[in-house]
Amino acid sequence: MVDLHNVGTFNADTGFKTDYLNELEKMLEKVLPNVMLKVKPNIESRIKILKRDWSIVYDMLNGKNNSDFGWDEHR
Repeated sequence: MVDLHNVGTFNADTGFKTDYLNELEKMLEKVLPNVMLKVKPNIESRIKILKRDWSIVYDMLNGKNNSDFGWDEHR
């Protein structure tokens, strides 16, 4: 997904454009041949779980009510 973001082809204001998962599937097939990972159900379900599990961390760091929560460079 980092490679997809860095290429910029599938970037959108709110994340990724539609059809980015199909491109991700093709990229994974090149790197991991014979693994047979498919967008549905494998990749979609994993992304859904990551969004659910990491949404609280995202909200703490970037949310509107973060109360200046952040990393202290000096500690």
